[in-house]
Amino acid sequence: MRILIVEDEIDLLEALKKGLAQKGYAVDKSTNGQDALYKFRMNDYDVVLLDLNLPQIDGTEVCKRIRKKNSEIGIIMLTARGEIEDRVEGLSIGADDYIPKPFSFEEVVARIEALIRRKSMDKKVFLQAKNLTLDPVRRRAMLKGKVVDLNNKEFRILEYLMRNKGKAVSSEELFEHVWNEEADLFSQTLKAQINNLRRKIDIKNKTSLISTIKNVGYKIEE
Repeated sequence: MRILIVEDEIDLLEALKKGLAQKGYAVDKSTNGQDALYKFRMNDYDVVLLDLNLPQIDGTEVCKRIRKKNSEIGIIMLTARGEIEDRVEGLSIGADDYIPKPFSFEEVVARIEALIRRKSMDKKVFLQAKNLTLDPVRRRAMLKGKVVDLNNKEFRILEYLMRNKGKAVSSEELFEHVWNEEADLFSQTLKAQINNLRRKIDIKNKTSLISTIKNVGYKIEE
């Protein structure tokens, strides 16, 4: 799950990024509307946390442009404009949720997770590959009916591969969706996480679930 935070209050921006990264999200940040739109065009995000009072391009315009290009992305506005008419306007131009400042970090996380659950209702909730079942909403993996203990990164790698079952997914694509723009593509991080997944799933399942595609990346067969 990849999130873009657009906020010009640097302390708040860094606090949100650090907290969400600790929750296992891949997080990118932007301090102005123009840069936010550039990152939106260059990357594939699941959720945007969007301040309204932004330099260069106002958050309201950013929201309109993002929604025009992508009808599925989740948009949560974080703003000091807390009046009813402001909330109505934000929702009417395409925001999914609206959190007035000041707010607690726990509330932001809860709103993100609630938004993800709502959007998951329109998609296939359970993902299946051989004897493995993945519940993205509850973040639970079941192998032959037994829960598999996965860390956040392992779960998100597995979820992305299973959502793309039958397709060879490049290492770069996995980095883009599971980590963030600051990730080192040449590190051994991804390989280590894949090896952990194989130890937890393939050995217990006595079969190979995740295949390595030479010079490409990884794949879960149909």
